[in-house]
Amino acid sequence: MIFRSKLWDGRKHYLDKMSLRDLVRAYVAYPAIRAYALLALLSGGIAVHAATGPWPALIAVAAAGLVYAPVWYLLHRFVLHGRFLYRSPRTAAIWKRVHFDHHQDPNDLGVLFGALYTTLPTIVVVTLPLGWLIGGLAGAMAALSAALVVTCFYEFCHCIQHLAYTPKSAFLRRIKKLHLAHHFHNETGNFGITSFACDRLLGTYYPHPREVPRSATVFDLGYNGDEVEKFPWVARMSAPAAKQAGGD
Repeated sequence: MIFRSKLWDGRKHYLDKMSLRDLVRAYVAYPAIRAYALLALLSGGIAVHAATGPWPALIAVAAAGLVYAPVWYLLHRFVLHGRFLYRSPRTAAIWKRVHFDHHQDPNDLGVLFGALYTTLPTIVVVTLPLGWLIGGLAGAMAALSAALVVTCFYEFCHCIQHLAYTPKSAFLRRIKKLHLAHHFHNETGNFGITSFACDRLLGTYYPHPREVPRSATVFDLGYNGDEVEKFPWVARMSAPAAKQAGGD
């Protein structure tokens, strides 16, 4: 099948032990990345077929690009770093998969990528209405296609940020430094991945670790002690991680 690959059949990939070539091979083989690429092509094709002129679709593409960073920032800061998901047995597994596991082991490529069942609905809900308002069906499909392409770019940059590799690009070096500070120094800032404009605007940006204190919850996101006792569902799903989070 198009989304399956032997590289991901039960295998683990750790970015601190991979080369750039290893990463590229694993990246293009990952099922979610393949799904994004296929859907981007399909929606882009529909946009071209349905368009009566270039401008509505192009404006929809630009709008999708503009809203991507703010939407990601809000989700990352207030949903993924919020506490309400792990406090319900209905959503604890989602939170564990999409963010807790990544902060527990930031180099595990398998949990670095967003889960398709959470990313695709979010992309669709944000982009389709926006694109439709701008350009009808062509605008909706163009916005969706653009957002999927941006997601692929975002995911690759996220991989580079955790890879044992020093990028040649000044842009990649900068965002790598900021993101690693979020993971290894203080998780309450630097929520952006490719853009930190919202961090600057909303006061969560810190360019140097020395500017903010080291966080004791940078790996467990506050899921420790009493929180584990009161809301044990994530702990039950991941005993080794839970022992670290609970301090046992």
